[in-house]
Order: sequence, then structure tokens, then C-alpha cells
Amino acid sequence: MAEEHRLITKQFREAGYTPDLDCYLRHGGYDTLRRALRVTPEQLRNEVGVSGLRGRGGAGFSCGLKWSLVDRRSGKPIYLVCNADESEPGTFKDRQIIHLDPHQLIEGMILACYANDVHLAFIYIRGEFAEGARILNLALTEARAKGFLGKGILGGTYDLDIHVHRGAGAYICGEETGLLESLEGKRPYPRVKPPYYPAVLGLYQCPTIVNNVETLCAVKHVLAMGGTEYAKLGRPNNTGTRLVCLSGHVQQPGYFEIEVGAVTFRDLIFDPAFGGGLREDRTLKAIIPGGASAKVFRADEKVTLGGPGLEGAGPKRKVDVLDLPYDFTTLTAAGSMSGSGGIIVLDDSTDIVAALANLSEFFAHESCGQCTPCREGSLWMAKILRRLGSGQGRAGDADQLLHIADNIPGGRTICAFGEACSWPVQSFVGKFKAEFETKEAGV
Repeated sequence: MAEEHRLITKQFREAGYTPDLDCYLRHGGYDTLRRALRVTPEQLRNEVGVSGLRGRGGAGFSCGLKWSLVDRRSGKPIYLVCNADESEPGTFKDRQIIHLDPHQLIEGMILACYANDVHLAFIYIRGEFAEGARILNLALTEARAKGFLGKGILGGTYDLDIHVHRGAGAYICGEETGLLESLEGKRPYPRVKPPYYPAVLGLYQCPTIVNNVETLCAVKHVLAMGGTEYAKLGRPNNTGTRLVCLSGHVQQPGYFEIEVGAVTFRDLIFDPAFGGGLREDRTLKAIIPGGASAKVFRADEKVTLGGPGLEGAGPKRKVDVLDLPYDFTTLTAAGSMSGSGGIIVLDDSTDIVAALANLSEFFAHESCGQCTPCREGSLWMAKILRRLGSGQGRAGDADQLLHIADNIPGGRTICAFGEACSWPVQSFVGKFKAEFETKEAGV
């Protein structure tokens, strides 16, 4: 039977657990930090590399590799920025960590900072998370008062401070270089890479590490368990646990912590330990597997796995979407991604055109406007979908949507927002084209 594997969320549902420092200390808080300060930063970096930890913010990039790319010879200060700008529709896990266990995030940040010789760090938090910012500032004050932050942490020689920076509520600030521009007080236009890779030219043109909330919490558990033990959780290249957010037409929406690859979509949607099945005994129609920008799966489709370079190397085989294990590699091989971990479940009552129109309106609103393909293309797609939804569809609208979506990404934009606004259109129209063609007739 499928079940959760709780590391980060272990205390969340415990009666009487509160987000204050005293409670955190009673549950072993900052013990990992005390032990870590006795070893070298290089040893800690090696443990994270051995663990195979991948970023939990969306791209799934290796955390150890990201740290290894930092320019440590430049003579410039190194900064760490926690990306708490959780803006992807369908995603609400980082918010839970901030509200329920802020000191776990702070300890994870201190560990990451010590491992990378960082002495000043920032938490860039989504503007709408006003309560989360208040909770974090209170927790930072508590940590400073107890000697976990400031000069000579825990009586040693390592100095560090962390500050909270509130954004203005822009989706594009989830992109790390757009975030850094905003943190510097500028318009959040993503930077051209190269040369502006954060590991070399990041905040204030200094080497910078940007990790998201869940990733930094996972660092604490990697260092507590040891990289080798952590790597035993999950699957090769998909190690550890991760939080997934389940929403839409399920009986029990919420967030769950799973061992990566140990559960399938069938488990997540129908098992009583997770979603508990669909509402009103309806039929499953589609699954958005990793936040609104991920390509949608039809519930009845089969995907091809296996073959050279693909998950499950060996003979190619057809797999029901519901039986796909939820991990980074498999979902990429299946043609989508696990992304931010936001799983949105759509039953047979869903108007697919209306659902896509809703997503496209969001992306059109959130484009930063720096790149013409994104700025014009996202708005153009939203207008066509708005017209289709209002009964004013025109012949060829479905094909026109695909044409626009195909010509936004592919190296034509500075950041991945081009893919984010195009992939939903490509997959929704491609997999449910008949529903769009029906709307073309004004039905």
C-alpha cells in the first residue's frame, strides 16, 4: 500500500507542534548545525553531491552540481538566496514549510551557507505571503537571540546573517535571474545566460547560489543522515523525498511527502492515503503533473518508456499514465515534467477549453514583456482562447494556437517563460483537439 515518507513534514501533523524556536529545539532543531560546524565546508558539499539531491523548485537541477559551479576564486563575496517566490499555479508546499516550521528552513539555509562560505543570505518571498514574511522575520529574530545567526555562530568563528525580502507578487520572479534583478531593486527582467550565470555573476555581480525552500530543507536531512543514506531513498538520479501538492477534482486535496518514484499517479489520486479518489464518483479526464506550465496528460493515454537514454532502459514498452512513477526522469521521458510538484486533477466535468483559457490568461498577465515572442504570443493565445470560450470561435483557431505556441520557445526568449506559456497550449490542444474544433463552430 502506498504511503507517505515524511522527513521535512515529519512534525507538521504532530499535536502541539508550533513554529517557535523552543518547540523546534525540543524536537532536535539545530543539532545538525552543531555537528556540521565541526567539519569542513568541503566535506558538507561532498555529502550533498553524494546524496544526489535535485532542486525541488521546478527544473530538478542537481544541487551538488549547482554548488560546485560557484566561482570560489574570484575574491568576491558569495551570496545565497532562498527562492520562496512560490508562484506556480497548483503549488503550495513551500508556503506550508514557512508557516509550520520556519526554523527548519533557517537551519537548512545556515548549513548551505556554511558549506559554501556565505556570510550574507536572503529569503526572497512572494509578495502575497505577508503572513509568511512575518513568521520568518520572527523566527530569524529568535535565531539571532540564541546565537544561531550573527557574529560567531554558536561561539565559533563563522559569521552569517539572513534577511527577508518581500517581492511584489510577480510570477517571473520565480526565475532565478529575474529574482536577483528584483532583489537588487530593479525591474525583474531575466538576465541573458551567458554571461550572467548566478554561480559566477549573480547578486551584485558576485557568485550566488539560488535554491528553493524545499531544497534547502532537504539539505538539513542530507547532512543529518549522510549523503549515502539519503541516496538510498528514491531511485537512481531521483533520490530522497519530495513534497507534492494535489488539487483539483479529488476527495482529499492537500500536500504529501513521498519517496521519489515510490508512488504512481494512481496511488496519488485514488489511494485513501493521498487523494482518496475523484469527487462524486466521476471519471478522470486529465492530469497536469507538475504545476500549470507542465504538459498535460490524458487519463486514457499510454506513454512509451524504455530504449536508449530513456527511463527504464531496455525494450520499449507502453505504460498507462496512471501507472507512471512520480519522479523527475520518468515524467520527462513520458513527455512532461514533475516541475514544481503541483498535480492538478481534472475530471470529466472539465471544459478543457475553459481550463486552458484560465491558464493562458494567467501567463499572459505574468509575462515580464522583455521578449517579443512571450509578450505578444502569450497575449495572442489568451485572446483566441477567450474568443473560443465566448462562442465566437473561428475556423482554424486550434491550428493557430499550435502555430503560435510552437514559435515562442526554442531559444527565442531569454528565460523559460516561453516554454511555460507554450507547453500547456501545445499539450491541451494537441491532446484534446476535437474539443477546440467544436468551439470553432461556435458551439
